[in-house]
Amino acid sequence: MKKILFAAGLAALFSVTAFAEDAPGLKADKAPPPPHKMDDGYRGMEDARTMTIKQAKGLHDGASVSLRGNLVEKESGDLYMFRDKTDQIQVYIPMAMFEGKSVSPDELVGISGSLDKKQQQARVRVTHFQKE
Repeated sequence: MKKILFAAGLAALFSVTAFAEDAPGLKADKAPPPPHKMDDGYRGMEDARTMTIKQAKGLHDGASVSLRGNLVEKESGDLYMFRDKTDQIQVYIPMAMFEGKSVSPDELVGISGSLDKKQQQARVRVTHFQKE
């Protein structure tokens, strides 16, 4: 009886991981759309005023920003390159923000966070991430 319960427990333990996605984060298997072909396609996060990357780069250090676009490349660790119709910017997205979701470069995402201009290159520290 104990062996049967033990075997059933092991089977249940290993079957749960079979339904999980391979790895959360950016999947670089698809190419992002060219900037002139990017459609708005906005759905969600309506309480935040969105702006373009070009507008965001003109703001002061620490400004709150909300952007829509594509994650086009993983640079290192939690750093990604984010692009919209106007420009591109480096974004810092902790892996926990993905909440187990996978994102490919051709999928539209919405991000909110704070602008960090103390770095060599301006970047956004993401506090909210939404797959559109």
